[in-house]
Amino acid sequence: MSAMLEISRLRQPAFAQSYGELVRTEGRGQITQSSVVDNRSSVIGHPVLSVALLTGGGDKPYALGLAAALTSQGIFVDFIGSDDLSVPDVLNDPRVNFLNLRGNQRPDASPFSKARRVLKYYIQLVSYAATAQPKLFHLLWNNKFEFFDRTLLMLCYRMLRKKVTLTVHNVNAGKRDLNDSFLNRLSLGIQYNLCHHIFVHTEGMKSELVSEFAVAADKVSVIPFGINNTVPNTDLTSGEAKRMLGIADSDKTLLFFGNIAPYKGLEYLVSAFTQLLNKDRSYRLIIVGRPKGSEGYWKQIHDRIARSGIRDRIIQRIEFIPDEEAEVYFKAADVLILPYAHVFQSGVLFLGYSFGLPAIAADVGNLKEEIIEGQTGFVFKPQDSADLARKIGQYFNGELFRNLETRRAEIKGYANEQYSWDKVAAITTAIYSTLLTSDLPSSVLPGAP
Repeated sequence: MSAMLEISRLRQPAFAQSYGELVRTEGRGQITQSSVVDNRSSVIGHPVLSVALLTGGGDKPYALGLAAALTSQGIFVDFIGSDDLSVPDVLNDPRVNFLNLRGNQRPDASPFSKARRVLKYYIQLVSYAATAQPKLFHLLWNNKFEFFDRTLLMLCYRMLRKKVTLTVHNVNAGKRDLNDSFLNRLSLGIQYNLCHHIFVHTEGMKSELVSEFAVAADKVSVIPFGINNTVPNTDLTSGEAKRMLGIADSDKTLLFFGNIAPYKGLEYLVSAFTQLLNKDRSYRLIIVGRPKGSEGYWKQIHDRIARSGIRDRIIQRIEFIPDEEAEVYFKAADVLILPYAHVFQSGVLFLGYSFGLPAIAADVGNLKEEIIEGQTGFVFKPQDSADLARKIGQYFNGELFRNLETRRAEIKGYANEQYSWDKVAAITTAIYSTLLTSDLPSSVLPGAP
């Protein structure tokens, strides 16, 4: 464990030491839910700082993780959420003012109901922006209509004199998903250049913003991808999880988890798995997730599985998996496989790390930088099923797998330190401070005579 942590310190990215320790500013006395709205200030140097966190209504792990990290720094948060994000961690935080503007987002609603709820949401969002006390809006995700959000809604925020920060999880998802267009790039460029500051998770993403969208380098900060703390992690053991899924203790179990889309490269994993089974029938594969975009991609993979005669060695759950049901899959698996063809970074990798699960990932984006070879996993050549099969065999014949239970605890400790939300909060709040003090006269800044 000490060796792993020493390697992590040597590989510590620049953001880890970019800012010193921030001083937490506490409110005066007991703060109640109602007083959060009435007694806060949006100017640094006053007793409290407030921001609006616009979540887009989803991505629970990231939204909740960031909100908790910000409130731990003494920041008050207007949390623009949905029914999915209406959870005790948010509702019971005295520094969070939860505003359920998105409401119910059930996919089985009628087209009329969907249209009505989206229209209602945008009306409420614009109304909120016009009257909101926070002077800084932090966007985590856009909403339903990307073009509107990237252009007119951004102009609305700027006209209201809001400082706007944006966390970019995918610089150009259209390019990744092979459906890019001039209009897509134009609207992305407008949004990126209307932001006052942008947060990304890799240096590669920063470089793409600078080179392809003419964003100033000093307007972009690289932050860690905060560890997933929202998925329940009980005392369920690996053996118990395997038995729940009908997997033998002797089976060598691989896990693919998350959205099923062409850029995820699942076909390379299926091909590698077929090669492995031709030599050793003790391998098992778990595929968990729902198709994203066209159903045709999953149908092709499903047909390939049927033709290959490997169906009996695969557990499939092709649907959205609630957080409370994810644990059993990560604990039943012996290794997580990320066979991606195109990606910058992956939240699934960090979710696996939170369970102490090693990963074998394609060498795309920043994934190689997130894996310590032989200690937290292995890296293989992208879109090369033969190399993936070799790395899987190497893993199961190596020391990492032989000492898996011990290594699980080490990987969890490494991930909690390397991808701490405290690091995210330190960088983020420093940027907030810079933006909110930039327009103030010197007489009201901290330390002014």
